[in-house]
Amino acid sequence: MTLDRYHPYALALLRIVAGLLFMEHGTQKLLSFPAGEHGGVALMSLFGAAGLIELVGGALLAVGLFTRVVAFICSGEMAVAYWMAHAPQNPFPVNNGGDAAILYCFVFLLLVFAGAGAFSVDGAGKPSRV
Repeated sequence: MTLDRYHPYALALLRIVAGLLFMEHGTQKLLSFPAGEHGGVALMSLFGAAGLIELVGGALLAVGLFTRVVAFICSGEMAVAYWMAHAPQNPFPVNNGGDAAILYCFVFLLLVFAGAGAFSVDGAGKPSRV
């Protein structure tokens, strides 16, 4: 028995968890929940646009709808966030607080190429490859 047969389920778990955590960043920016330093930003600002991408993109990724396109947009947002907000502070991600942005960027980039995995709206009605 190999673990390859569980690939679609592991990918789905990664997609769902990453989407929910990403969505939380959007709720913090736009809805001030949970309360934090980035709460209550104006929607018509760069931070507001980021919050909207995080909220809507995270929700779409969690359910697996338009996964590849949404993951591409979210990956790009995280690349921009890293280079605009984190990298200018310090060249080392552990010191500039950008390690999460880098990780999100590459997790979402993986989803662009790998797809949604199991338990997704994108894959509803398709025969399982397991």
